[in-house]
Amino acid sequence: MVLFIIKRIISSIPILLGVTLLIFILLHIVPGDPVTLMMNDHVDPDTIARVRAQMHLDEPIYIQYFNFVWDALHGDFGVSYKMNRPVATLLWDAFPNTLVLATAAMVFSWVVGVPAGILSVVKKYSVIDYFFMGSALLGVSMPVFWSGLLLQYIFAFTLGWLPVSGFDNILCLIMPAVVLGWGAAGTIARLTRSSLLEVMGNDYIRTARAKGLSAIAVLFNHALKNSFLPVVTVMAIQVASMLSGSVITETIFSIPGIGRIAVNAIQTRDLPLLQGSILFTTILVILGNLAADMMYFFLDPRIKNK
Repeated sequence: MVLFIIKRIISSIPILLGVTLLIFILLHIVPGDPVTLMMNDHVDPDTIARVRAQMHLDEPIYIQYFNFVWDALHGDFGVSYKMNRPVATLLWDAFPNTLVLATAAMVFSWVVGVPAGILSVVKKYSVIDYFFMGSALLGVSMPVFWSGLLLQYIFAFTLGWLPVSGFDNILCLIMPAVVLGWGAAGTIARLTRSSLLEVMGNDYIRTARAKGLSAIAVLFNHALKNSFLPVVTVMAIQVASMLSGSVITETIFSIPGIGRIAVNAIQTRDLPLLQGSILFTTILVILGNLAADMMYFFLDPRIKNK
């Protein structure tokens, strides 16, 4: 198991380096000077040059890149141009809010997606099946910004049941969690249904039925366990996606998380903050994929022999 984890970590190093290089190049070829943006338009050129020298922006780009990578290896992502605070501190303060949102969305997707997929198999080709699969397709197809605005209009403006935005109490968490987890729930429901239907056609399922086992016993004791491997893998990957992909949801509902920080960094061209947030979310995705590989390692004994 340790060797398996080490191999996955080593294979992730080129990905991290490639992401840092791509981020650095793209952000530095975008038009606009961050020093000019953060200072008054009437500041003289000598002051701008002095500030650029203090921020090491006058050095060659490859020197800036190696300094960025070296500092990042030590947990230092630089200082935000706009907020004048360490980027690591800003990310660490915002991460709990993103984690709470992602956890709530993850629970919603699992609690709704898995039972919906199972019921669709039990009631195959019935009204229940069509309803759940139609809702799953709607959740997968509908853009996050549109579902967020739609729920705000219905449950906040029209019915007044939930707050339109904010992050003060548990009521503020309901709509963002549904918006972020709806697509994941649809994916889980559809994958659960297809995996179960495939397993239900195997010979050992017919043998279990021939022994006189009830349909519920066959479903939960035999079919569900063997069909759950791809579902669990997708669940683990979705956790990383929710942690790193909540930009639109946090912006719509004014949640002070990492996604909203990244949006503000883009608007103000705060390069250290934007680089740090992107690199941080990349690490979360890699850790999520590593968790998925580990779960698959334990659930599927065939991987241990590879």
